[in-house]
Amino acid sequence: MVQAATMSVELRDRAGKGAARATRRAGRVPAVIYGNKQDPVMISLDPVELMMQLRGGGFFSSVYELDAAGTKHRVLPRDLQLHPVTDRPLHVDFMRFSAKTRLNVEVAVVFINEEDCPGLKQGGVLNIVRHTIELLCSPDHIPENLVVDLAGLEVGDSVHISSMKLPDDVDLTITDRDFTVATIAAPTINVEVEEDEDEDEEGVKAAEAADDEESESED
Repeated sequence: MVQAATMSVELRDRAGKGAARATRRAGRVPAVIYGNKQDPVMISLDPVELMMQLRGGGFFSSVYELDAAGTKHRVLPRDLQLHPVTDRPLHVDFMRFSAKTRLNVEVAVVFINEEDCPGLKQGGVLNIVRHTIELLCSPDHIPENLVVDLAGLEVGDSVHISSMKLPDDVDLTITDRDFTVATIAAPTINVEVEEDEDEDEEGVKAAEAADDEESESED
């Protein structure tokens, strides 16, 4: 089972836009816990603590255990509303889940052993086609990330999803093709074109001749 993160929450008495505005004026972020055939629970979050979770990455693929007045809810963030100008969090939706719940989540891809990749040592470039991969799994089995080992890869080699080992109880949402995750592309060579010095000299002479003719016609 995935180790759940925690955030401090407080219960809210009322729902609705007016109550949410009042919560924001009090310096907290309104939120709701719903799902799993239980009644919704209105809560509020500390904005500083919430921003730390958002900046840490992987917010929507992280399981949280929220203690609302002594009742613990194991939840997954499903929606986040941000202010259109300041990007300040305005509202968060958390969904309860059961042991049978399976969800689509995007998990980050990380790359290791770049120093052991011959293609990169020869000047090749790591071309990342997919920074995240969408998976179907239980919230309690969401992997922290998917790892690509670059050791031994040469220029022109590709990493396909079929070469990556997925954790147990985790499936791909794309099953109809062996899609590319990354490639080791050939180095880009900038070719500088040297201008012919003779052509430069001829161009200068032609320009000077044109200036002389213009001067004569003015006289």
